[in-house]
Amino acid sequence: MTSAERHISVLGREAVEWLAPRADGIYVDATFGAGGYSRAILDVAGTKVIGIDRDRTAIAGGFDLVDRSEGRLVLVQDRFSNLADVCAAQGVDAVDGVVMDVGVSSMQLDQAERGFSFRFDGPLDMRMGQEGPSAADVVARASETDLANIIYHYGEERNSRRIARAIAAARKEAPIATTRALADLVARVVRAKPNEIHPATRTFQALRIFVNEELDELHEALCAAERVLKPGGRLIVVSFHSLEDRIVKNFFSLRGKVSAGSRHLPEVAQAATSFEILTKRPVTPDDAEISANPRARSAKLRAAERTAAPAHPHDELPDWPRLADVLRGG
Repeated sequence: MTSAERHISVLGREAVEWLAPRADGIYVDATFGAGGYSRAILDVAGTKVIGIDRDRTAIAGGFDLVDRSEGRLVLVQDRFSNLADVCAAQGVDAVDGVVMDVGVSSMQLDQAERGFSFRFDGPLDMRMGQEGPSAADVVARASETDLANIIYHYGEERNSRRIARAIAAARKEAPIATTRALADLVARVVRAKPNEIHPATRTFQALRIFVNEELDELHEALCAAERVLKPGGRLIVVSFHSLEDRIVKNFFSLRGKVSAGSRHLPEVAQAATSFEILTKRPVTPDDAEISANPRARSAKLRAAERTAAPAHPHDELPDWPRLADVLRGG
């Protein structure tokens, strides 16, 4: 049994139950990772899966499953925000379900050379797709103000200004190029408290989200799923922190109900509901799963079923810091 086969997706059983794959259906595993969702979907006779991952290591790790699937699994290295284009390239106009597990994978966290975690010393990288600017580039080039905004918005870190000030001062003396160097620097600024997360946790989260443009990617992926799902097709999203879950919740909420409008304004045409929300409250892991995998403790699953209504127009995203803007001319 390979390490991928030993890997069990967080809320994997629940995700597949809500997806409810049926024989001969076509499904998108938008965040293939170790292939947990794909294997479960392929257990249903006749199903076909398009697996997407921006990490070439994950794609390479799935080749054995492709070989055993007898043509029922196709893997594509791409961002999950491009899932509609990926489907079109495979000659697929509409699918029966989309499942996505948002954020960094356990495999990435456990690889020191990928630089996602301060548990191991490694290069300060954090790139899921191993392309574009790294976290070290952001730490070296972003202004102190931009660093503070990144850490505050994406890490929800109250000490963001103090951390940014310390980074700006330290990088004048020597590059901050490793995970340990950054973690130690933050730990000198933010005092550790008993029974609380490591002081650098939120800063690392912020840089990872920023470098990979994770929140923009998530929103684009949700919109793409809305476009490719057949009526009756289901969208299942597992998220791991409040920023992600808020985007998913708002996306479903806006599309799962009709606005009542205002009695003070002229009546305008309201977009029809494009999803029926299946999970009125998010599904969370039980005690047994959290005990077996502590990383699961913050997971939330939301599910919705596509109606026959047209897809809604794109929502405006918050004006949060963006990679191209921060590093432009840097």
